[in-house]
Amino acid sequence: MASAKPIGNLAECYANALAIEREAAARSAQFADYLEDHGEQEAAELFHKLARYEQQHVDEPLLRTSGRPLPTLRAWEFSWLDNAPAEQVDHEFIFHLMTPHDALKIALGAEKRAQALYEQAIASSDDPEVKRLAGELAGEELEHIAWIEEALARTPKPRCSR
Repeated sequence: MASAKPIGNLAECYANALAIEREAAARSAQFADYLEDHGEQEAAELFHKLARYEQQHVDEPLLRTSGRPLPTLRAWEFSWLDNAPAEQVDHEFIFHLMTPHDALKIALGAEKRAQALYEQAIASSDDPEVKRLAGELAGEELEHIAWIEEALARTPKPRCSR
């Protein structure tokens, strides 16, 4: 997979990370609320946990970059893979028939795309600080992937495929 625009410097890496994590925090909180409202407490708890961690992944870079100008990213300038945000999902239809398994699969795909973006930044950047930050962020995504994969292993698949 190729990125629309490779991450070229530390400011771009932080700007992309902030955009990814903001979307992920919002999505995780939405999924948590939806699943909780539908009596799926175990899955809801995981998404509440993910939402908290994703928000920390917003707060920490904001502190690190305080006073440092970051590029403003427009939709067509994102460095995200597949011409779509790394952790963005289509919100128009997901809640209608979503099961815990569905939510976990959506989240897993998003986390894997984010992790792949950071791996791409490591491979393509000549800046050691970009490599360091991208490595840190990729590791965090791997942790989230493991949590979601563990939850998927315990979560029944939907009876009918959609």
